Order: sequence, then C-alpha cells, then structure tokens
Amino acid sequence: MNSYDFTPLFRHSIGFDRMQSLLNSLTRESETPQNSYPPYNIATSEDGSYRITLAVAGFNRTELDIEVREDSLSITGKVGSSENSKLLHQGIAGRSFKRVFSLADYVKVKDASLENGLLHIDLIREIPESLKPRKIMINSVSDLSPTDEAEKLSLDKSKAAA
Repeated sequence: MNSYDFTPLFRHSIGFDRMQSLLNSLTRESETPQNSYPPYNIATSEDGSYRITLAVAGFNRTELDIEVREDSLSITGKVGSSENSKLLHQGIAGRSFKRVFSLADYVKVKDASLENGLLHIDLIREIPESLKPRKIMINSVSDLSPTDEAEKLSLDKSKAAA
C-alpha cells in the first residue's frame, strides 16, 4: 500500500484544492479491488463530447440508477432477486455495484441508453460564452481620425487646466 503526498505540488498554487482532493481520492480508489466491476470504456470525440460505456449484462433499466450531483456522476446497479430458480453454477457476474466518475467543470450529462447489455452515457462540455476566448482589438493613436485626435487633445488640455 503506497501513500502519496501531493503537498509539494500545491505549495505555490492557490485555488487548486479541488485538484488536490481529486488526486488524493484517485489514489485511494485505485487501492480497492472492487473498482474493477463493471468494466467500462471512456471515449472522446473532436467536438468535446464524451461517452462512458459500462458493461452491465444482466441488468435491466429498472435496476440501474444514474445520478449527477455537483461535480460527480454515479451509476448504481442493484440486482433483483431471482427466487424462481436455483443456480448450480454462476459464471455471469450479477452483483450490485456503484461506480463514481468525477466530472470536470462545465461537463453535463446529455443522454443515457441501454443497448445489448451496454449502458452508454453521453456527456458534453458546455463552456459558457463569457469564458470562451475572445479577440481584443488593439487601438493606437494613429488609428484615430483627425477629428477624434483633436477631441482627445482638447480633453487632455481641459483635464490639465483643472
């Protein structure tokens, strides 16, 4: 069991507390062997969308629950009881699970579907317009027209006189 101390990484930074807690939680989660079920894939596309695919064979829609809370996505599967038959051998995994994913800022769940034993969860990153990069025009005094320049000089003289 290894314990990692990320304190030196955050010594000269302010406001990265969330990143530090994320790294700490990832190291704790990787130590538990139960986190291998159910297996999953995470895919991304060029337009900033993501898809999480979980292999949930044997689960139906009513036994699965997807919940988004603040910056985390949790998928829970609860196995229904099958009292009608007694298994002589159980090779198909059918145990309850809870899988939690940390979501980055502005990542939203768009859709979820269950198809052929695979649960697909589509995510999209929606950055607000106010946070997107924008171009700032650089003006110079030579770009001003002669009338604009005269107005600027008269304003400067009136400020200096006051």
